[in-house]
Amino acid sequence: MTLQEIQNLVDRSLFATLAYADAEGRIQIRRVFCTWHRGLAGHLISTNTSSAHVRHFLQDGRASLYVSDDARFEGLNLTGRMTVHFERPWKELLWHEGDEIYYPGGIDDEDYCILEFTADEGRFYRYDGKGILSAPEMAEWDQGRTYADTYTPTLNDANTEEGSNA
Repeated sequence: MTLQEIQNLVDRSLFATLAYADAEGRIQIRRVFCTWHRGLAGHLISTNTSSAHVRHFLQDGRASLYVSDDARFEGLNLTGRMTVHFERPWKELLWHEGDEIYYPGGIDDEDYCILEFTADEGRFYRYDGKGILSAPEMAEWDQGRTYADTYTPTLNDANTEEGSNA
């Protein structure tokens, strides 16, 4: 896969699998909504401050993030580190109207925080082969990029909204 094809995989993935080893060494896995990216190495996730994974990442930032497109038999596994952000600018960046259902206190809800995953290396695969992404390779690819939300509502999303107003 080319770097552009890997980026396309990341950009069209709505969800990622987040993994880490807890304090007892048990592997923990979470499925997270992950549409904010800065190229290949930077990814943002909003989550509950009270969750076990946030408590863990405050002590040990090592993590893995996996995105895939099962229909195309493509996958990308990134290993790196997680930073937990409580600052309002990070929270504002990912906030969407309607998030009050999860965080009744709004952007300043104490149970709302942002995880920033930064990849150190990666492995990718597709039906036609596999390969490794190095930190320098990702850094060069990501140079000059800023975080952007790659989620685009689909036609079905628009139809659902129209249907609910009828």
